Amino acid sequence: MTLITKKSTINNKDSLVLLCRKNYNFNGHGFSKPEIDFIKNELYKNDKKYIQLNQLDRYVLIQVIENKKEPHLTIDTARRAGSTVHGHVTDLKIDNIAVVDGDVKKEETIAFIEGVALSNYQFLKYKKDKKKEEHSLKTIAVVSKSISQVQLDELKTIVDATNISRTLVNEPVNFLTATQLSKEFQKLGKEAGFSVEIFNKAKIKALKMGGLLSVNLGSKEPPTFSILEYKPKNAKNKQPVVFVGKGVVYDTGGLSLKPTPNSMDMMKCDMAGAAAVAGVLYAVAKAKLPVHVIGIVPATDNRPGENAYVPGDVITMYNGMTVEMLNADAEGRMILADALSYAQKYKPKLVIDLATLTGAAVAAIGTSGIVAMGTADEKTKNKLKDSGYRTFERIAEMPFWDDYDDLIKSDIADMKNIGGPYAGSITAGKFLARYIDYPWIHLDIAGPAYLTAKDSYRGKGGTGVGVRLLYDFIKNNF
Repeated sequence: MTLITKKSTINNKDSLVLLCRKNYNFNGHGFSKPEIDFIKNELYKNDKKYIQLNQLDRYVLIQVIENKKEPHLTIDTARRAGSTVHGHVTDLKIDNIAVVDGDVKKEETIAFIEGVALSNYQFLKYKKDKKKEEHSLKTIAVVSKSISQVQLDELKTIVDATNISRTLVNEPVNFLTATQLSKEFQKLGKEAGFSVEIFNKAKIKALKMGGLLSVNLGSKEPPTFSILEYKPKNAKNKQPVVFVGKGVVYDTGGLSLKPTPNSMDMMKCDMAGAAAVAGVLYAVAKAKLPVHVIGIVPATDNRPGENAYVPGDVITMYNGMTVEMLNADAEGRMILADALSYAQKYKPKLVIDLATLTGAAVAAIGTSGIVAMGTADEKTKNKLKDSGYRTFERIAEMPFWDDYDDLIKSDIADMKNIGGPYAGSITAGKFLARYIDYPWIHLDIAGPAYLTAKDSYRGKGGTGVGVRLLYDFIKNNF
């Protein structure tokens, strides 16, 4: 994990990263007149945004942060600039950099550092020659009068939590079974300071969680149901905020088998919602935010073996409602429904679930944002959208009209688990809405949870989407 620390001064051997506007005065950083002339020529005549100087005993990297029309766009431009500079740092094999905020705003500097630190993430656990592939960067020192060490510590916590979520998503199912996922939660709880309770298969059966048990029928691996809780003595909220994460550690589609190309081969990521919940609990607990939060994760793999449930089966759920299962590949909503019903016992202030739930969400908005819907009031939803802009994990709210309820009506059960060829992400949300009695927001993260090509600081593979979003939401509203 990258060290992010404050530094009062820099010496001539520190590789310097200078953040500035285009019209910055470059005096005061030890630049010679020829160097300043070169920098200004690159900026004004060649319209460069990035300039690199080799001063023999150190490198100087100058990055221009551009002002955009919207503040959140400027902030994300700074994050993306951080990712670009990280690429140069890696190419130059620099191990320590000193970031100086020339004439840019504090928020832009923090975002830049965030972009650098998130870009430094790697998943090398299964590589034989890890040392050869490791990024060189070890320390980011920040020279700034406006940024405190406390703010940098919080940033590091958020980055670490995001990277923890990324690693969980990137782990293959031959390591990260449902049982192992619960063990990883326990490790994180001990490190960050939150409690973890795990229900085994016998307990899940005793509770009659039919959705989770039915999806698990095709697997030799048992399911788990994990409850993560952080309840500080100084909690500001009397009712907890609950996060529910889909924990399908691998999804074959069950008997409604997926095709392999660009589908099943990425399905280790189908627990990205669970990974996000773990990351949020880790960040909130590590930062010691005065907020009572609970994470609930139903976990299993979805396979076509053993005594797998078949389309046409009728399943009795934890809350007693019945579901006509018509597609075994619509399994996420089956396990989430039990978890959402269970969340009622906490009398929550708000419940937010995160799930790689539908291909329809990807079809609707691609990988650029999160599809959302729910029953929470407009003020709450708007606050979450504000966090989406600040973290650039943007939210696209779908209509949640009553008309869509008709699409999941069943002739023989209380509902069916698919709604037809249209509005797939919404009908999935309508299914989940049958299991709540509290303010609720559903986040379908199927698009941004796992990327097949590198995208700036989001990287390639697991992105950790949801962690930064929900930490910002909790910090600023509770």
